[in-house]
Amino acid sequence: MPNASALLGTWRMLSWTRKVVASGEVTDAMGPEPTGFLSYQADGRVMALVVRRGRPVPKGPRLTDDEKVALFDSMLAYSGSYTVENGRVIHHVDASWNPAWGLSDLIRPFSISGDRLLISDASAIDPVTGEEVIYRLEFQKVEGASTP
Repeated sequence: MPNASALLGTWRMLSWTRKVVASGEVTDAMGPEPTGFLSYQADGRVMALVVRRGRPVPKGPRLTDDEKVALFDSMLAYSGSYTVENGRVIHHVDASWNPAWGLSDLIRPFSISGDRLLISDASAIDPVTGEEVIYRLEFQKVEGASTP
């Protein structure tokens, strides 16, 4: 079972799928090939940023309401502290692009194999659709990311 020190560093997202509990349908949570990073620091802080590849580019310096919605719905970002217990990393969110994600801890079962981090069986409510889902996220350790 991996410990907290195994998580230290920066991880680049390889994939993120979501399975809708009601239907069993599996889709990419942020489209194919999302751009994302997850960073665990020795001081107990975690930061996450994920954006959909091919996000819309605003047509001018002042965004329309539709452009704001499209940009909001094509990203995820949060930070907080984290703890590791029984093969799960728990993100205690204290700042988020969507305040609803700070209402409860994000409990993430995880495993590490070589330079790969797998977060699986992570149940949640999808912030875009409101559906109950189970997430599976795969990351690769960023080369040069130091671990104390």
